Amino acid sequence: MTEYGRGRGPEPWHPEDPLYGDQGWTGHQTQQGQVPYAGAPQQEYQQEPQYQQQYPQQPQYQEYQQYPEYQQQQYAQQQYAQPQQGYAPQQAQQAQQAQQAQQAQQAQQAQHPQPYAQQQGQQPQQPVYDSQGWDTGQGQYTAAVQTDPYAGADYAQHPSAGYPGETPDLYGTAEAYPPPQPPGRRHLEPEPVEEEPETDLPAGGRDDDGDGDEPSGRRGGRSPKGGKKQRSGTACLLAAVVILGVVGGGGYYGYSYIKARFAPAEDFAGEGAGEVVDVEIPKGAGLGQMGRILKEAGVVASAQAFVDAANANPKGKSIQPGVYPMNKKMSGAAAVALMIDPTKLNVITVTEGMRNAKVYEAIDKKLGKPEGTTREIALRDAKNLGLPAWAGNNPKLMDPLEGFLFPTRYDLSKDSTPESLLRQMVKNATDKYLELGIEAKSKELGLENPLQVVTVASLVNAEGKNHDDFRKMSEVVYNRMKKTNDVTNQKIEFDSTYNYAKNQSEINFNLKEAQAFNNPYNTHFIKGLPVGPIGNPGMDALTATLNPDNGGWMFFVSVDGNTTTFTKTYDEHLKLVAEFQERQRQKNGG
Repeated sequence: MTEYGRGRGPEPWHPEDPLYGDQGWTGHQTQQGQVPYAGAPQQEYQQEPQYQQQYPQQPQYQEYQQYPEYQQQQYAQQQYAQPQQGYAPQQAQQAQQAQQAQQAQQAQQAQHPQPYAQQQGQQPQQPVYDSQGWDTGQGQYTAAVQTDPYAGADYAQHPSAGYPGETPDLYGTAEAYPPPQPPGRRHLEPEPVEEEPETDLPAGGRDDDGDGDEPSGRRGGRSPKGGKKQRSGTACLLAAVVILGVVGGGGYYGYSYIKARFAPAEDFAGEGAGEVVDVEIPKGAGLGQMGRILKEAGVVASAQAFVDAANANPKGKSIQPGVYPMNKKMSGAAAVALMIDPTKLNVITVTEGMRNAKVYEAIDKKLGKPEGTTREIALRDAKNLGLPAWAGNNPKLMDPLEGFLFPTRYDLSKDSTPESLLRQMVKNATDKYLELGIEAKSKELGLENPLQVVTVASLVNAEGKNHDDFRKMSEVVYNRMKKTNDVTNQKIEFDSTYNYAKNQSEINFNLKEAQAFNNPYNTHFIKGLPVGPIGNPGMDALTATLNPDNGGWMFFVSVDGNTTTFTKTYDEHLKLVAEFQERQRQKNGG
């Protein structure tokens, strides 16, 4: 069943219908509602019963029942009429006027229900048939058709007003089905039409090149023959330059990548040109970052040369952060060899228990100063280097900065001076003492001031070997300082204090001479603590001093030089001392 619908029952369409198979197609569409071709047989379409039942009160419809042939023809026109596509404006206006006239006539017939022929003053005539039995349309309705206001109109081009409830026109709206196509094109996809992009042209239809030969109204830059416009020479030249630039740039970067990936790294030869620069390696730097720093300083030719040399050296990954004085234009291997030598590192390391005298010598040597320069500055400007208020006030102190040059590593640079280094060391020590809260702890331990806490820590750091030794030695110091100590008579008797007063580090010395040497630092001569620290204590010694062992220890001795033995009584101590002296005689061949 097609979109046009079917007649009553299973009868097929007339063979002349364009949709009856593919026969009789003449290249044009059959106009809907048009009178059948003259002389061609046509199947009669009777009025549908349901339509008669639906509108029984329509007067004009009742009158039309008297003329079944005309009724059938008129009803077929109304039911199957299709508006012709592509109306010109005049045709659309005529169709609208015809429809309005027909509606007016129907309204008049409703008011005067007389037979159509009587309204026009005509007598009905008998129908006339052709030789094949088809109604020719002439005969009894001739007068009516002639006087019909639609007699001169082409019914196939105007939609007729249908009765209410009539089958909807499937081709008269925007969403209607498409019109029938020729048999050979009914299932083909429409061919895409390439649209030429429009360009804004100046008035007069001329393009940017000023061509005046193009017909006015043409857009899109095509020539009259339909070919594309030729590109200008400037555009072609610009395109060529861009292509050459892309190809050349890609080739350059490709060559650089291959060279960097497979060619040997650029490198200098030898130990360098002799010009010395200070290179600072920050903490946490890897070999790659080190190589880039050295390259920027002019020490190595490439970072990769340094990385390759460091990976080839077994100690290459042990390079420490700090400042290195290095020659310019060194080979990667020479740079690595210098940096794995800790003595080449341009730093000063203050070890735990180290005396100030040793620190001053190291600063002078690293900064290239005359011997004694840093010591003179320390003694002269001690109060201006950042000491806390509770330090450096006793005139008997040999060095007010003793105990305040905190043990750690200090990196030197070209801007380093003795003053800057001393100030940095004092600040580190002051910050640590404040962090440990030694001012409050000094009172809990029965000491006079925080400086005595630093002094006890310097004593145990000079005598002990480890943190456990430090805790027991601090217990010895506190017990010997007690007024109830009648064994040593409140004397601490540490050999390290005598050596400090004498500016020496001797193990074997004359005890009687030490006991007779009158010095505020010599605990063999004075009671209690020395006047100040005898070195720079580290964190282990400081924390042990603030938390002694509380084991009641009074004596200690190191028999073998490595292990320290602690005792509570003097008799046990004397046995250990005799054992120590025997070892010393055997060692010295006595």
